[in-house]
Amino acid sequence: MNENAVKRLYLMQVGSMPEYQIPIVCYLVQTEDGENILIDSGLPEIMPEGETEFENGQDVIEQLSGIGLKPDDIDTVISTHYDIDHAGRHAAFTKAQYVVQRVHHSDAASNPRFAANRPEWDQPMERIRLVDGNTELLPGLELIETSGHVPGHQSVLVRLPKMGSVLLTVDAVPFREGFTRDDQDNGSNPDAEATRASTMKLLDLAEREPVGLVIFGHDQAQWEGLKKLPECYE
Repeated sequence: MNENAVKRLYLMQVGSMPEYQIPIVCYLVQTEDGENILIDSGLPEIMPEGETEFENGQDVIEQLSGIGLKPDDIDTVISTHYDIDHAGRHAAFTKAQYVVQRVHHSDAASNPRFAANRPEWDQPMERIRLVDGNTELLPGLELIETSGHVPGHQSVLVRLPKMGSVLLTVDAVPFREGFTRDDQDNGSNPDAEATRASTMKLLDLAEREPVGLVIFGHDQAQWEGLKKLPECYE
């Protein structure tokens, strides 16, 4: 077996939160044997009634078409979590297996936070792979359990053949300034202790790996300098 199955990583901005000027993003990993693995699916095509925080851009399906992919070409959707700006187009990928932390899927079933987006993420169980904690999905692609933002949130470590390891923190660390061992003001976070623990976990991983690029989930300043689809990281 190839020691590292990952070939390239694409980044896509699919919308924004205009009030805070932050990007809404998702990612695509392609493997050496032609698998397409989508990490999150961005915002819904039509926002739920009363939803005013988010603004759609070029959605994930349109962006994927720019590199010749249709929704049915997606083999796997990694759900970092079911917030509406991360799982808003899940239902479009009807041939994919969904991969999510068991803790998160279980919590979402009765959590009103995820109710409006339920038609997207509540897929048939035969197509959902529930994982428990850190999981190597395939050589070069690891899921890192990082609860705090929500129970069972997961970040993703991608080992690329040329540039090495890239860490997608997603909402575990949405902004660069939060990636620190210094105490943070998490007064508004009901699970600040878990968030802090997950930040430490990712910092330790970044040093141990070592990680050459850490991509934060909603950092506009960083995002402006990153390669976006159709460009990629290899």
